[in-house]
Amino acid sequence: MSRVTRFLSRRSGRNGPDLTDWLTYAYLFVGILVMFGPVAWLVLSSFKTQAGLIEFPPTLLPLSPVEVEVEGHDSPLPLFDVTMPDGSTRRMAQVRRIGLEAQMVDPEAPGEIVRVPVGDRTEVRSLRLQLSNYTEPLQRFNFLTYLKNSVIVTMVATLITLIINSMAAFALSKYRFRGRNAVFLVILGTLMIPLSVILVPVYLVITQIGWVNNLWGVIIPGAATPTGVFLLRQYMLTIPDQLIDAARIDGASEWRIYWQVVMPLAAPALAVLAIFSVMWRWNDFLWPLIVLTRSEYFTLQVGLNAFQGELNVQWHYVLAMTVLTLLPITLVFSFLQRFITTGIASTGVKG
Repeated sequence: MSRVTRFLSRRSGRNGPDLTDWLTYAYLFVGILVMFGPVAWLVLSSFKTQAGLIEFPPTLLPLSPVEVEVEGHDSPLPLFDVTMPDGSTRRMAQVRRIGLEAQMVDPEAPGEIVRVPVGDRTEVRSLRLQLSNYTEPLQRFNFLTYLKNSVIVTMVATLITLIINSMAAFALSKYRFRGRNAVFLVILGTLMIPLSVILVPVYLVITQIGWVNNLWGVIIPGAATPTGVFLLRQYMLTIPDQLIDAARIDGASEWRIYWQVVMPLAAPALAVLAIFSVMWRWNDFLWPLIVLTRSEYFTLQVGLNAFQGELNVQWHYVLAMTVLTLLPITLVFSFLQRFITTGIASTGVKG
């Protein structure tokens, strides 16, 4: 906290903040607003009711109408602040609305009905969190099943991605063989192939293997990624070859060199790739949607479609479940974010 305070208290001018300081603070404020504004809106909107999400003008906070029990009425009535003809304001409950006229009663004296124009009343609202947005989907939909499938796919796919990509990167960075650079360029060239081009061939292969409606059909096709190979190879180039030569002189096998020498030194780059892989697999929608057709195998992103009706989308449930799907990504990033700067900064430096 003291570092943040010292950073924010820095000044370019001697006698106080100058134009540069104000421009810096404005830039930081706009950046924070652009980055975290949509997230804040998502979280706050997830506590709104279905009616609160579609109201205009929209509100940032989850505000709900205040209702009171009135004698002689079976259901609670909404409260309004009514501007009276003499200019005073009274808090009254609305019995009904007929066209441009509203029938109001005083909650403490409900015997007299007062008719007022609808433009002379303001709805009384208060902050109210709609916690049922989070509890009801857990009861009505197989959310826990979707969560379990997403966790399995993400963890297993990330582990396989780290192993396969690190092996390829180790070979391309520490072994000398003819065509090494050509193989690396071919791997990078696959980045230019869009998913739509290979979608049908990969699906046919998965069908022949029998992995349709199987989580392995979601995990295996994207296990080897050219981005991961590039990231790890560039980082492994910074590891001195003398360490590997010394290990070979000591009698270490190639597998032991890879597992006990190279992998620990490449931990920052592996952490960065792990973050990328978790985000890719956790947020993947198109491929699981094609491979998985049975609800018991749905991942979270595919399962969120279950909250959409034929004519009415239940946005309050969708937003609440979207917030829950962001929590694992946030936790992974919070634990591994310290490796991002080191890992990415070192991938372009050749030792």
